[in-house]
Formats: sequence, C-alpha cells, structure tokens
Amino acid sequence: MASFAYVAIDKFGKEKKGSIDAENEEKVKSTLKGDGLIPLSVSEQGMLSKDISIDIGGGVKPRDLSIFCRQFLSMVQAGVTIIDTLAMLTEQTENKKMRQAIRETQVSIEKGDTLADAMKMHPKVFPSILVNMVAAGEASGSLEISFGRMSEHFEKDAKLKGLIKKAMIYPIVVGIVAVVVVIVMLAFVIPNFSSMFADMGTELPKITQMVVAASDFIRQRWYIIVAVIAAMVFAVVSFKNTPTGAHFFGKLGIKMPIFGNMTVKSSSARLARTLSTLMAAGISMVDAIEITAKTMDNIWFKEALMSARDDIMRGVPLSVPLQNSGLFPPMVCHMTKIGEETGNVEDMLHKLADYYDEEVEMATQAMMAALEPLIIIVLAGVVGVLIGAVMAPMLTMYTSLDSL
Repeated sequence: MASFAYVAIDKFGKEKKGSIDAENEEKVKSTLKGDGLIPLSVSEQGMLSKDISIDIGGGVKPRDLSIFCRQFLSMVQAGVTIIDTLAMLTEQTENKKMRQAIRETQVSIEKGDTLADAMKMHPKVFPSILVNMVAAGEASGSLEISFGRMSEHFEKDAKLKGLIKKAMIYPIVVGIVAVVVVIVMLAFVIPNFSSMFADMGTELPKITQMVVAASDFIRQRWYIIVAVIAAMVFAVVSFKNTPTGAHFFGKLGIKMPIFGNMTVKSSSARLARTLSTLMAAGISMVDAIEITAKTMDNIWFKEALMSARDDIMRGVPLSVPLQNSGLFPPMVCHMTKIGEETGNVEDMLHKLADYYDEEVEMATQAMMAALEPLIIIVLAGVVGVLIGAVMAPMLTMYTSLDSL
C-alpha cells in the first residue's frame, strides 16, 4: 500500500492538503469524494517527498484497544447502530491515531464495507487478532460476544505489559541516577580536590590517580564519550533490527538471569490467552496459531509458533511442536495435551493463561526483590571507590606526619 499526497477543496471552498495510504490513485480520489472533498491533484509520495510525522506517545496501546472494545460493546448493546457508535467513539477517543482510524472505518462502512474489512485497512491501529475476531463475530452473528472477549483480552494484555514495565522502571531509574551522580562527582567534585592533591607533593595512590585521570578526561574530552555512546547505541539498534541481532537479543532475553524466567512466563501467558480467545470464537487452529505468533515480541517464540503451524497443517497435535521447541515450560505442553485428549483445548488454554498471569506477577515481585539489594551493592561499590580515592591521599599524609 503506497502513500499519496493530495490537494482537495471542501464544501466551503477551502483548500486542504494531506496524505492517504491507498492501493492506487483511484482509491484516494474515491476516499476523498466520500469525505465530501473535491480532489484537485493526487500524486504518489517517494522516500524524499513523504510526509514526516513524529508521533511521541501517540501509539495505540492495549489499554486504548480495551477501552474501545468496551465502549463499542456498551453502545451496541444499548441499541445504537454501528455507524452511530463509531461516530460517537470518534468524538470521545483521545488517541489521535486511533480517532483517525475510527473515523475512516466509519466512512468505509457507510460505503458498504463490513466492519472487519474496514478495520483491516488500519493494521497499525487494529491488530489482526481484533480484525479476525470481528470477522468471526459478523459471520456467526455474535459480534457483541467478540467485542466482549476482546475487551477482556486487551485488559489482561495491558496488565501483563504493565507488570513488566513496572519491574523495569526501578533499575532503569536507579541506574540513570547513579550515572548522573558519578558524572557530577567526577566533573565538579573531584576537580576541587585535585589542586589539594597536587600541593601535597607526594605520589598519589593508584586509585586516586585513576579517578583524577577519569575526572580530567570527562572535563576535557567529554565529546568523545558522547560520540562513543551514540555510536554504540546506533550500532546496537542497527544490529537488533537484523535477523542475526533479533535472534541474539531474543536468546539473551530467554537465558538472562532473573529476566529470562519472566520472559518465558509472559510469552506463555500471551500464547495461552490469545490462542484460547481466537479458538473460542471459532477460528481454526492454523489461523489462530499464525495470529498468535504475530503477537509475540521474542523472535524465538514467534518462529516456534510458525513452525508449530506448519506441523498442525500436517496433522501433528499442537502439544508436540510446543514440547519439541524447548522454549515453553512443561506445564504449557502438558495442559495443551490434556486439552487435545479431552477435546477442550480452548478451556485448558484459558485456565493456563490465568495461571501464568499469576506466575508473571510473582516473577515480577521476585525480580524486584532480587534487584533491589543488587543495585544497592553496586551503588555502594561505586560510591565507595570515589570516597576511597578522595580519602586515600589524606590517610597517606596523616600517616607520614605521624611517622615524623
């Protein structure tokens, strides 16, 4: 789908400019006319002419999708038509990106598209799991049930991500504070002692020499440090975006002490929750596995599920490829196998999702309990080195005086 720049006139004769993602120019003109605009010119945008938009904090989050589904369900249950529901949601949705997508979805439905087809045109706002659930609900006449399940699904997903972010905020903030304190001490505090150390006329201890040298380097060559850090960040981000880098950091996320356990459990919870939701709506196992794979953040779990999809298409039960992958805990494989034997896979997966939601919460608490003393020890070591560098020359001087 290409991006097209357009110039049009509204019903009041005012000129409007903008860009639209569409398959071709005819689609763009049709969309503009549907919005009550008269197109004057439409041209495809290249890489250099494409509009640049910086969207800070404007992404669509699981919490936004949960609110959307909950409000949509409430209005439809009250007897409001889908078009009127979308119109009201457009007015009260705060997220700009989502508000625009809802408005365009309403326009598409007014032209005769189904709700699922209209939402499919905005993959960056409406994820594939929601689109497929809506399509299944429209086909079976149970659209309200689909939105009810999706609101619950996104609420659980938002809670899961919130727990992980909560666990990461503390060490990140403390780490930043520690770096700032060290820089301030080296750049402003240590230099005040340097002149005093020079007046002593004695050889400084090695630890003091190292700290003073680091202080001089930061004050005189700070731009080198900034350049090196920027280059390292750029290199890491570029490497992470490559297949090799994605696999490296994915494996690191699984094997890393403390964090690895939470990664596995959160992935297991997402697998069970998403798969059970899709299967309960009547979506086939193969399609449900593929959609679930797209929701995985870690590439190793994503590839394991795509491989499981291929095995299922050959008639292999889901529990077999899950176990062969070596990524999922035994509980996931055993519960899935029991569900397959009893013919109630979605119910087993739903119970499994509830279990791992609790496991993620406990893993988060355990990680916080382990990180707090570890961070305190690291900070104490850093501060201790700086204090030792300042006190060592003074102790040496006092010792020399006592010996006279």
